[in-house]
Amino acid sequence: MHPQPHIPPADPVSLCPPEALQLRPHSSALKLSPAPWVPVVGLEIHAQISSNSKLFSGSQVQFAAPPNSLVSFFDASLPGTLPVLNRRCVEAAVMTGLALNCSINKKSLFDRKHYFYADLPAGYQITQQRVPIAVNGSLSYSLCIDNKMNQMVTKTVRIKQIQLEQDSGKSLHDDTRSQTLIDLNRAGRLGLFSCFFPFCMCCGEEAAAAVRELQLILQTLGSSQAVMAEGQLRVDANVSVHHPGEPYGVRTEVKNINSIRFLAKAVDYEIQRQIEELENGGTILNETRAFDSKLGCTVPMRDKEGKQDYRFMPEPNLPPLILYDAKSLPANMNHQQVVNIDWIHERLPDLPSVKRAKLVEQYGILPEHSFTLLNEDGLAEFFENVVKQTQMKPKKVIGWIINDLLSHLKQHSLTVKESPVSSFLLADLLNLLVKKDISSTAAKQVLAELWKGEGKTPLEIVKKKKLGLIQDQKELEQICQAVIDRQENEVMAIKSGNQKVLNKLIGLVQRETQGRSSAVVVRQILEKKLSE
Repeated sequence: MHPQPHIPPADPVSLCPPEALQLRPHSSALKLSPAPWVPVVGLEIHAQISSNSKLFSGSQVQFAAPPNSLVSFFDASLPGTLPVLNRRCVEAAVMTGLALNCSINKKSLFDRKHYFYADLPAGYQITQQRVPIAVNGSLSYSLCIDNKMNQMVTKTVRIKQIQLEQDSGKSLHDDTRSQTLIDLNRAGRLGLFSCFFPFCMCCGEEAAAAVRELQLILQTLGSSQAVMAEGQLRVDANVSVHHPGEPYGVRTEVKNINSIRFLAKAVDYEIQRQIEELENGGTILNETRAFDSKLGCTVPMRDKEGKQDYRFMPEPNLPPLILYDAKSLPANMNHQQVVNIDWIHERLPDLPSVKRAKLVEQYGILPEHSFTLLNEDGLAEFFENVVKQTQMKPKKVIGWIINDLLSHLKQHSLTVKESPVSSFLLADLLNLLVKKDISSTAAKQVLAELWKGEGKTPLEIVKKKKLGLIQDQKELEQICQAVIDRQENEVMAIKSGNQKVLNKLIGLVQRETQGRSSAVVVRQILEKKLSE
């Protein structure tokens, strides 16, 4: 059996047109038409709130629990059961709205959205159609130009609303037995539905950048773990294309995208598919599609030509949700029984954009490096801990973090928290480098040994492997002279003015000494000898 997550049908999306542009492909697999097209991309994002219990019931929330093991009477829609709103979910929605520059409605309403699907036992979904909890926000995100980290632009998009709503269950399709089973563990637990109206985007790269920034914000706030692999953050992309100055084209919706990388690919593929279809004389259907990650393309799911009537109506079992701020909070009101917007606002943590700015200002690192530190969970904290424990300048530490530590982590598919090399060990290693006890080449060998997790300190590895720098000046001079004697062509090139060849000689000396010589000292010796 393989799970097929189901998300309730989406409401119509309003999109705004970006400027006319020549579409630039996100992937080398895309070869787009030279004709100018304006792609328009909108996103609907479903995020599960981090809470111990569901939005409208006391059932626990746990990923990968046995099917139907976390289902209350209300989740199963038994007659006579009533919803009880989870305060934690309300506070998380307010916190998210404030972080996204939204206006918080002090009075919001719940509605029933009717449709029939096997994993929605009540036949309706409790949502906020008329008056959601937060409206009119914005999200700023940074985008690389031509995939160059040192060339970035910042863009801002408008958020129409954030609303609380319950989730459906999950359908499990067993192809071998030709049957579908229903798991209601997820039913009623979705606590946050962020709807971006409109998203003025033109490609998958932009959509991916915006979703990644939102994911970081949710994780920073703690309002959602936003792990896409566990279904805690799911994206629906609405895509259309049109010529400049013409009305918007017919849109398609790509549902249930569970990876930022797949989001970029799905959007770019769908833009290309629509352009090719229209240029070949075809038409675009108003349909729902899915992204097949194995084939790298979108495939039809169902058409949306006949607009569904969801028969929205006020939820009779939930009163209006009333929130307060410092001015409207009654003096005799028990503060523990209300949600205070100002109290939540005062406790907002630094958002990713603020953290990046502080990293750049405090440590003098490049802006693009601050993005890398925050994009990897726990890496910024690891970097700061190393800086505190080493004498090496932060600008040099960041190179070891990004170029060496991070590459080791990705090579072994490990997170920062799973790294066998702690911040203390890396700082200890860098201190040896600062004191000129070892060379950079030797330091990389030590790091490789530390990665084995055998419990040895950098100094112990240096002594055991005899990786300490050669301190005898005469010995180094003899080695340098031997290299010069063997490389007549290179020596002639250097004396003719090609100083770049000197780097080759330095490398040969380093190899001869097995990384136990200082490149700076070796350069000085070679330059002196070659000038004689």
